[in-house]
Amino acid sequence: MIYLLGGSGYVGHAYQELLTRKGIPFRNLKRSEIDYSDASMLTAALKADKPEFLINAAGYTGKPNVDACELHKAECLFGNAVLPGRIAEACSAAGVPWGHVSSGCIFTGARPDGSGFTEADAPNFTFRQNNCSFYSGTKAVGEEVLAGQSNLFVWRLRIPFNEIDNPRNYLTKLLRYNTLLEATNSISQLEEFVAATFACWEKRVPFGTYNVTNPGQVTTHDVVDLIRKTGVSNKSFVFFKDESDFMAKAAKTPRSNCVMDSAKLASVGIRLTEVHEAVERDLRRWVRAD
Repeated sequence: MIYLLGGSGYVGHAYQELLTRKGIPFRNLKRSEIDYSDASMLTAALKADKPEFLINAAGYTGKPNVDACELHKAECLFGNAVLPGRIAEACSAAGVPWGHVSSGCIFTGARPDGSGFTEADAPNFTFRQNNCSFYSGTKAVGEEVLAGQSNLFVWRLRIPFNEIDNPRNYLTKLLRYNTLLEATNSISQLEEFVAATFACWEKRVPFGTYNVTNPGQVTTHDVVDLIRKTGVSNKSFVFFKDESDFMAKAAKTPRSNCVMDSAKLASVGIRLTEVHEAVERDLRRWVRAD
């Protein structure tokens, strides 16, 4: 049996669908049932139920975007930095291995040669550099809290997307925003992300941190071109002049735009679809919201 925390969220729902499809028993633990932010309560539940593995998809992202985190800093800090530490304490006490959904948004840009950041690179979009959003800062602190933990996977997600029209979907955001920011990013197809992360446990690959992004990188213009090519929308997309224009007109806090290297994940036999191919595939099967 698998324990799932944060199962009601965008990523958590995808985990529920994966585990259901695989016929794997799981408990979608809700804080209304057991306050899993209390380490002693979670420890007791783990010892009683004896799950084989725990997935933490809980966290604070802010709605409709990370700007909201600037207004709810206490909740953001607790959900992204304090809570992972509490879960680590409980899992350690109960002897339960686990996986934590982290974020690639603790990076900005790319390596000096233009390649993606690896798991060996130190995050550069954090409170330590004083250049980040509050959300990114708390996700980086969360990884620091978990440093040195054994029997733990840290899975870095970046800008999730799939074929289902949803306010949390990157493709939906591009379709709905009035003006777009040109940027280069690595992104994660949602169902491939959850499948790849759970495969880490199924295949018993070495514990540690993994960048779980679709290989390659895309620009905003790349995705817009694919939106037009697939006929999902023929609207005239408008772009900000540059990042400073974006910050002046549309954002309360800096955004992470970065390139990640997922070669470590591929090295253990887990591969995602090349990013342009994945985006085009999902746009060709696009399901509009009612």
